[in-house]
Amino acid sequence: MLFKDVIGQENVKRHLAEMVHTNRLSHALLFLGKQGSGALPLALAFAQYVVCEKVNGKAGAAQPGPSLFGFDEPIEKTKVLLFDACGECSACNKARQMVHPDIHFSYPVISKKGGDKPKSTDFITEWREFARQSPYGNAYEWLQFIGAENKQGNITAEECNDIIRQLSLKSFESEYKILLMWLPEYLGKEGNKLLKLIEEPPANTLFILVAESEEQILQTILSRTQLVKVPLLEDFEVEQALMERNQVSQDQARLLAGIAQGNYHEALQLLQHSEEDWLSLLREWMNATLKENPVAQVKWVDEVSKLGREKQKQFLRYYNHLLEQCVRLRILGPANLSLSENEKDFAQRLNKITSVSQQQAIITELDNASYFIERNANGKMLFHALTIKMLHIIRDKVLVSAA
Repeated sequence: MLFKDVIGQENVKRHLAEMVHTNRLSHALLFLGKQGSGALPLALAFAQYVVCEKVNGKAGAAQPGPSLFGFDEPIEKTKVLLFDACGECSACNKARQMVHPDIHFSYPVISKKGGDKPKSTDFITEWREFARQSPYGNAYEWLQFIGAENKQGNITAEECNDIIRQLSLKSFESEYKILLMWLPEYLGKEGNKLLKLIEEPPANTLFILVAESEEQILQTILSRTQLVKVPLLEDFEVEQALMERNQVSQDQARLLAGIAQGNYHEALQLLQHSEEDWLSLLREWMNATLKENPVAQVKWVDEVSKLGREKQKQFLRYYNHLLEQCVRLRILGPANLSLSENEKDFAQRLNKITSVSQQQAIITELDNASYFIERNANGKMLFHALTIKMLHIIRDKVLVSAA
């Protein structure tokens, strides 16, 4: 993958290129970015950049030959600062296909059968396909891709031993041996096996860790890495990517980008469910709640509980976005809002019955509900509780604690 294939992140790309060319490259980097920011594709592109023959001055260099006067003339070799890999040399071709012998991958895996000691290499074919198809994918999608179902993925002690073995060998083709580990959060205490290797690695060994949550990484590993922060994307970058890569109209792309809030993975999920009529579902919920109709509430909760976890999260994200636009509507007026006419009408009605503080309280409850859905909360119980909390916030103007 090339830097140009990664959405946005221009400052990070330039910083990484300059680190290589000014010899300030640490032996262990931690790419830290929230889901959908592009930390994984950025790391894949950086690994290719490091091994690229043109970047390292090995491709196309002039070779000295006999001069007209019978002796060799010295040729001064200059290294030009390139801000992307060439994409054409042998190393780039292998890196793009993820078959470069000096780039190793590690990621969460599962046991195929009881008693197995799984390693990343057992799933390398699936990994190459997943990384090509879904470079902005998340851990849940990867584990489902390899048939995990309800199994928990992890990076095992056996995997750590394999990493130590691989990196103890000499590099085959490149100047560097690279280990790209996706989601070191899945390393348990077994990760301590890697401490000595990370602290005192063999010459020209590069660790690239790609993480979403700094808090879940072993502190002993975290302290041995140089942090590379990967921020969420700008809305216009997500909008442009949706238009160019997914042939989405500009109006729809702007709406999806506004809801996704810099998360390209979320934007793709929203696009996948773009035919869902979230506004009608929200109207039905609000009517059942405000009219205090228990029959209608039970019917609505039954309906939404059947949507599945991903759609439930999309719905809550949509409502959250709509509430944020309500605040913008109060301050900026109806112009320049990423809403349809029906949504603007709904937002105006919502502003009449709720204050900014009430809307903020509802947003907090929606965020909490999304968190619990991620952790497999019972859908019926969750949305029943959320309905009651929302009624109290709107009717009684009381902020109900999520606890």
